[in-house]
Amino acid sequence: MKTELGLAGTVVLVTGGVRGVGRGIAGVFLAHGAHVVVCARREAPTEAEFVACDVRDEQQVAALVEGIVERHGRLDVVVNNAGGAPFVPAAEAPPRLHEKIVQLNLLAPLLVAQHANAVMQRQDAGGSIVMISSVSGTRPSPGTAAYGAAKAGLDNLTASLAVEWAPKVRVNALDVGMVRTEQAHLHYGSEAAVEAVGKTVPLGRLAEPEEVGACAAFLASGLASYVSGATLRVHGGGELPAFLAAADVNHREDS
Repeated sequence: MKTELGLAGTVVLVTGGVRGVGRGIAGVFLAHGAHVVVCARREAPTEAEFVACDVRDEQQVAALVEGIVERHGRLDVVVNNAGGAPFVPAAEAPPRLHEKIVQLNLLAPLLVAQHANAVMQRQDAGGSIVMISSVSGTRPSPGTAAYGAAKAGLDNLTASLAVEWAPKVRVNALDVGMVRTEQAHLHYGSEAAVEAVGKTVPLGRLAEPEEVGACAAFLASGLASYVSGATLRVHGGGELPAFLAAADVNHREDS
């Protein structure tokens, strides 16, 4: 039975909401009766309202938010999901790549949040902003060092904005772990490898995009009305410490 979150009729923006985790997030809000607007640089099949937007571009972001308010009269929730980075060792990555990664994963969410906050502060009911961050911001992120650093900054940004924009706007984050998306093979390889990677998680599998969406919907809802400046870890219990597999003591033999 679906839990009633009171999101029916709300206007929700999900950046990067046409595929992967973003698509799962958008789907959860749609299932709860919200009117969902998704944006991305390129259109893809979606049940939500689509607007083309590069969230790194200030003029495009301004037009995106203004257009939502013009069409729907308000903006209640923003889920800053757009982000990502290719795997490149830090010693080999050109400075321009690092700049682009930080811009997409830290500066763009701040830009979208600024424009959303300007609208939400004028609304009687305020609004809610949810940042989709990553466990890469709280542990080493080899191969995606700039991405991990940007996500660490996003967690700190979340706490700062929650203080600055209270009491009208609540700002929270999700530190997301590994997720099974349509592009999981690009990160982990074959299906067998995806399954093996999932076994390194205490819950025994990768997350589904909709499970991330359920957490975002909770933080955006009235059930989390006293939650702001928080970072919720959505990682299935984290990762098994590597030393446990290497150690040759304290192993119980199967009977």
